[in-house]
Amino acid sequence: MGDPGVPTTAATGELPPATQLAIAKGLAWLAARQGQDGSFGGRSHYGRHVGITGLAGMAFLSDGNVPGRGRYGATVEGCVRFVLDNRSESGLLAAETSHGPMYGHGFATLFLAEVYGMTRDERIGEALRKAVRLIVATQNAEGGWRYQPVRADADLSVTICEIMALRAARNAGIFVEKSTIDKATSYVKKSQNPDGGFRYMLTTGGSAFARSAAGVAALQYAGIYQGEELERGLEYVLRFRPPVEQHVGHYFYGHYYAAQAMLLAGEDHWREWFPAIRDELLREQAPEGCWQGQAGTEYGTAMALIILQMPNRLLPIFQK
Repeated sequence: MGDPGVPTTAATGELPPATQLAIAKGLAWLAARQGQDGSFGGRSHYGRHVGITGLAGMAFLSDGNVPGRGRYGATVEGCVRFVLDNRSESGLLAAETSHGPMYGHGFATLFLAEVYGMTRDERIGEALRKAVRLIVATQNAEGGWRYQPVRADADLSVTICEIMALRAARNAGIFVEKSTIDKATSYVKKSQNPDGGFRYMLTTGGSAFARSAAGVAALQYAGIYQGEELERGLEYVLRFRPPVEQHVGHYFYGHYYAAQAMLLAGEDHWREWFPAIRDELLREQAPEGCWQGQAGTEYGTAMALIILQMPNRLLPIFQK
């Protein structure tokens, strides 16, 4: 692993000095907002949140930090501690449950999987295996998941969070039944509209940027890298390459997945997409180094930093 804060050779062309400065300012701003218990999100209406904490942790992992190592190694360790301190015997990762705990559970599980893959720390591995078992046990008959950890209805947005968590766990060596992935993939495919975009639930909803970017990424993380569904999905998402005049809902959530989709789609798509979102994010960064997101400034900043640091290729989930 390279020195923290120093982009890899492959990244330097995509991360010019202005971008490196923006990342450094963003990381410093974010680190200063960590709670004493290791949490992030406490200043948002969601409160101390395992999902926002997991995303913040991934922003620091993307810079080359791991627990106890690197400029922000202690920050990452704090993120791990907070997530582990808020696990239940069932495997659920949640510091609060009033805002749909399966969102936070999915992002927190993804974070633990990335850290476990890098460190093989068994205290993380035990929590990760339980978190994965909870995801598998709560998949509904359609193949998806929704806000609560029960086998009820499903929506595309939460389903994608769980698919990413399962893929990251498999990458880290945790066993996941192929049938679970196959059912989830089927759910995502059934969510695609004729225009190539994706709807929110199987029974309702037109296409929109954020969930369509997530839908494409979900297919890729399920191992689908070519085919009609993927090509139509990419074509739809490419309509929203920055800058776009119309308002894009769930901006950071959408671009978090869109950047991943373009990265996994190959160099042609990546070369077209990344400079556009990179330059837009630099324009939108506040002077103190943060970004304002729908779920709070810590959330927006973490998401922006993950996107900007994708050229570093340090997170295992971003690799085929």
